Amino acid sequence: MEIIKLSLRNNIRQYTMFIALIGIMIIFSTLSEFFLTPRNLSTLFLQTAHIAVLACGVVLVIVAGHIDLSIGAVVGFTGAIAALLQAHYGLGILSAIFITIGVGALVGLWQGYWVAYRQVPAFIVTLASMMILNGLLLGVTKGETITTSIDFNKIGQGYLPNLFLQSTPKDMIPHDATVIIWVLVIAAYLWMEFSNRKERKKYGFDILPKSLFVAKLILVISLISSIFSVMAFYLGIPYSILILMMIGSVYTFITNKTTFGRHVYAIGGNKEAAKLSGINIKHRTLWIFISSGILGAIGGIIYTARVGSAAASAGVGMELDVIAAAIIGGTSTLGGEGTIIGAIIGALVMSTLNNGMLLLDVGTTQRLIVRGLVLLIAVWIDISSRKKEV
Repeated sequence: MEIIKLSLRNNIRQYTMFIALIGIMIIFSTLSEFFLTPRNLSTLFLQTAHIAVLACGVVLVIVAGHIDLSIGAVVGFTGAIAALLQAHYGLGILSAIFITIGVGALVGLWQGYWVAYRQVPAFIVTLASMMILNGLLLGVTKGETITTSIDFNKIGQGYLPNLFLQSTPKDMIPHDATVIIWVLVIAAYLWMEFSNRKERKKYGFDILPKSLFVAKLILVISLISSIFSVMAFYLGIPYSILILMMIGSVYTFITNKTTFGRHVYAIGGNKEAAKLSGINIKHRTLWIFISSGILGAIGGIIYTARVGSAAASAGVGMELDVIAAAIIGGTSTLGGEGTIIGAIIGALVMSTLNNGMLLLDVGTTQRLIVRGLVLLIAVWIDISSRKKEV
């Protein structure tokens, strides 16, 4: 019983987030008959992908005790670069993508240098970068909309093709490539959970009772299966979701299994202690912002491909959704705590709220108020749970 209480206390924000997501989906499914349709849920996933990718990078920034206000401007600027390289300079899709990611890395390097080596607060650095990048975006696009090619747009709009059986949503035959990935994801999850349990048992750490452990596996597998079943019986997995899955897996590994990840959490938890323990805070901070810049560029590519064009208004206000997704997903505003999976689910919460309210024809004013209140409540839960732990 003590282990169960400890598990609940240590993961209260994650559990709250999961409960909130399920509750929001139940509410919208009762209010709108279209919410749980495969078509709408697939659209919801497409709308979530770029926000979730961006949130993965912002999690590390916030965990380390910083903030990134420039992420929306990075999305707009890098998306315009990707479109411009193809439309005006005739570059191929892959070349444009690699150059765009390089531009994102340079933006992150610029910001990380000022934060890490010149000790300028991240709030100021990223706010200044937001203004600079918005100005560059206006200059690059010249206030015009740059249309992207159909092949490029598949990144944000397309779906993974069938491998063996050709089918359509009307056939009610599951998408074979999606089913294969579905099985692989469950297998990978089971392997990870059993490996972690075995490792914790080996070193004498507390582990969940077998019955609770099995219940946890069943719950998570059910959630995974419900998401994949929607995609399998529609058009399959979108390319953007596939990219998100790969990035989420890589960043989960980085945060949980690498020295760099442990250092990031140590810096956010207690900067002075991290410095005394020999962690190169400046170097780590630099790479945190480079990481955010790279994911900002990838998010910009996905977003631009989804809307099919680059414009001077792209990315405006997007940083608010990204930061909100990270915080709602359990990333502490005080630093030192946060998970990649939580941020992805947080992005899904924000997208679900927006999607559901759009189906109910809720006005922009009301949508902004609701999303603001959700963010406020998430921060309140974070602060309240920390006070209880003290």
